[in-house]
Amino acid sequence: MDHLSRISIFIEVARNESFAGAARALGITSSAVSKQIQNLEHELKVKLLNRTTRKVSLTEEGALFFERASRALEDLHEATEALNELKSKPHGTLKISAPRAFSNMYLKQPIADFAVKYPEVTIDVSFDDRIINYGDENFDVLIRIGALEDSSMIARKIADVPICAFASPEYLARRGTPLTPQNLARHNVLAYTRNKGAHEWRYIAPDGQEAVQSLNSTFKADAAEMMVEAACRGIGITICPAFFVRDEIANGALVQILDEYVTSPPRSLYAIFPPNRYLSTRVRLFIDHIDAHCSAHLKH
Repeated sequence: MDHLSRISIFIEVARNESFAGAARALGITSSAVSKQIQNLEHELKVKLLNRTTRKVSLTEEGALFFERASRALEDLHEATEALNELKSKPHGTLKISAPRAFSNMYLKQPIADFAVKYPEVTIDVSFDDRIINYGDENFDVLIRIGALEDSSMIARKIADVPICAFASPEYLARRGTPLTPQNLARHNVLAYTRNKGAHEWRYIAPDGQEAVQSLNSTFKADAAEMMVEAACRGIGITICPAFFVRDEIANGALVQILDEYVTSPPRSLYAIFPPNRYLSTRVRLFIDHIDAHCSAHLKH
């Protein structure tokens, strides 16, 4: 086995913190993994790993070597991939994460269309709202709604996502229409429990001043679909992305209120990917594909 192959095995051991885990990932035996690590340490004349019966960990030298070697191998892989894509159709695995409710409404069709159009690309898609750690899960692209804060990532803005207040005509007839955010203190504003912060609305007033209003709720849910249904049934007011209730607005089940006030900070739909990574043809084509779909269905 050559030096480069031994380095690849070492990187897999470091990521799995286990010889057995690396062996399963590589499809070889644990003894073969152990032997190649010993050979690599002999070649480099340094100890790379601390071994115990329960866990394998990096030495100081091993951590330094892992950081540089993994980056170098990734660059080499991407260079090879770039050459291959120059002479062939997009191929390889495309690992995607996207928010559940939005994806169920808007992304199922375009993702399936992309898979049909590019059959040599293996699609691995996860609809999930949790925070993703790129280093642990190695997604190629994240589709996310929010205010972009992590400057270490590269993002392409796809569409604005206005977050507004909505209620049913029946609710407003029964409880009255709030004319300012302060009036919401007397209303039942549905609470989204995946938001770990306080139940409040941060907004920008027509005069440009930013403020926050504490909210009260007798109805909580962790799914956007449930929030919309509750609002349609007159249970309370929902503050949510406007695209979630487009059909309900069109058929009169919900109406927008407080439309002179803008949620702060403004949210957008982004395609996000790690920096310093070769953006493969399949990733670029996928982002273009999603952008085109959202332009037709979300952008005004």
